[in-house]
Amino acid sequence: MVLTAMTALAQTGKTYNLWAKGAPNNNGNPADTAKVTVFLPDAKRATGRAVVVCPGGGYGHLAMEHEGTDWAPFFNGQGIALIVLKYRMPRGRYEVPISDAEEALRLVRRQAKTWHIDPGQVGIMGFSAGGHLASTIATHARGDAKPDFQILFYPVITMDLSYTHRGSHDNLLGKAPKKKLERLYSNEQQVTRVTPRAFIALSDDDRVVLPMNGVNYYLECDRHDVPASLHVYPTGGHGWGHRDSFAYHLEMMQELKAWLQSF
Repeated sequence: MVLTAMTALAQTGKTYNLWAKGAPNNNGNPADTAKVTVFLPDAKRATGRAVVVCPGGGYGHLAMEHEGTDWAPFFNGQGIALIVLKYRMPRGRYEVPISDAEEALRLVRRQAKTWHIDPGQVGIMGFSAGGHLASTIATHARGDAKPDFQILFYPVITMDLSYTHRGSHDNLLGKAPKKKLERLYSNEQQVTRVTPRAFIALSDDDRVVLPMNGVNYYLECDRHDVPASLHVYPTGGHGWGHRDSFAYHLEMMQELKAWLQSF
């Protein structure tokens, strides 16, 4: 990747291949490449904070706009850098998107000085299946790949067949994975006292990804003394992202902004 030109990214996103020398792991589709689109706030307004966002799409496609790039003005307006990750689809190989998300966190920290980012203020955000990926990184990653905070919207959390999103489960792990693997990526079971603080938002009437995914994750955070904020809206269903057609769009944005300002 050519990174030297990235100092001029303020308010304008630029897209780069994530992997400079070939991506690790293989999902059987060489045309599926991981990329990052970087949106930096004006250097004079930069707070040092950054967010890597993982759009959703059931681990089969990606909703890159309303669960990705559309969020740039919100974060940049608060002096926060936004890095939108186009991760590769797993096609039953869970290592593929996980390695992409971990590398995106490492990339942000490698470029911290150039991008006016504090390496200790790098978070991850995810929507739906992207919320599963984000919570996986939050509960599994170590070192420079571990986020400092997490933001999850109507997330898939569990691989437990009784309440997971079956499409996400099958695309990530395959249709008949071992129970041990399902437990490993049921992220409500992976929360510990060092799991980063969380903001979780979902709708009570979501019938695509059952609310108990996010609620159970919150309860485990609470049980392990992890600071967490749970926001359950009465209606909205699934997949509203940044769309202002969501009835509680303004409330959600205000609550997220207040949460970001709380630490």
